[in-house]
Amino acid sequence: MEILNYPNVRKAILQEKKGEKVRCLLCERKCLISEGKSGFCKTRKNINGVLYTLVYGDITALEARPIEIKPFFHFYPGSNALTFSTWSCNLTCPWCQNWHLSKTSPKIESAHFIPPEVMIKIAKDKKMDGLCISFQEPTLLFEYAIDVFKLAKKEGIYNTFVSNGYMTLDALKLLKEAGLDAINIDIKGDEGVYKHYLGGTKEEIIWRNAKAAKEMGIHVEMIHLIVTGLNDDLIKINRLIKKHLKYLGPEVPLHFTRYFPAYRYQLPPTSIEILEAAYNLAKKEGIFYPYIGNVTGHKGENTYCPNCGRLLIERLGWRVIKNNLKNKNCPFCGHLIDIVI
Repeated sequence: MEILNYPNVRKAILQEKKGEKVRCLLCERKCLISEGKSGFCKTRKNINGVLYTLVYGDITALEARPIEIKPFFHFYPGSNALTFSTWSCNLTCPWCQNWHLSKTSPKIESAHFIPPEVMIKIAKDKKMDGLCISFQEPTLLFEYAIDVFKLAKKEGIYNTFVSNGYMTLDALKLLKEAGLDAINIDIKGDEGVYKHYLGGTKEEIIWRNAKAAKEMGIHVEMIHLIVTGLNDDLIKINRLIKKHLKYLGPEVPLHFTRYFPAYRYQLPPTSIEILEAAYNLAKKEGIFYPYIGNVTGHKGENTYCPNCGRLLIERLGWRVIKNNLKNKNCPFCGHLIDIVI
């Protein structure tokens, strides 16, 4: 079967012809790809001088999940999203929890193809409130996301991304136009982490995109996986907190998440004391909604009023136990909470 006849092979939206080569304009790597070759992420290939995605609708995981597990704590709390993924990634995190997906190149002939309209039917049949592209970098499902998100909006289904945030601004704008409602962006650490561990990428791109997403009206939450021996220094964490305030302001949630050994990184799990120190430092510096993740039952999972300090949303793991909000307001002092409900 000729490669262009596979349903998961579609012309890429963001590309630029450069002589015999094609430049991919999907992420900030902007790979310049020769005839017959693929880009860094292996999901885009130059075929006869045209760039094609090889993973359109090639779905590798499909689960109904609570929105809190993403984590989104300020976006329709207590709701559920049909969550799905494809193959590969555009970063090289050696601690990746989903390495069996992110470190695997697509195989065109064995793709598990789900058409966009079928994905929407699955969501409706399962009575899902939304969609979420996650598990590996969702930007690589870009063309599929565009089509699925448009259909979802017609059905009153929300659309979310859990992303490393390394897409181009053009990609982000098209996602917004198609119906992206919320994005959780994983900020990995400082410039050194991006340069030495993530394939020579740039930290500032992540902050630029997070700020741009917020300005576009996309709901933004940030997550910082604190990895033992890598980015668990409080001086580095404080720098990250200050950048969060500079680019996003105090009202955007910042999740400090516990790392566990995975793939090629086998140092012990993050110290809970470090997570608590990061949480307390964020509050001290003025972030309204810091959180601690992957420590079930910790008070840092809960949402507190930044004005009076009272408990607003109580969580246990990924479950909402109690929601005291009155519309979007604190029931104790009336303070307006930055949340989508």
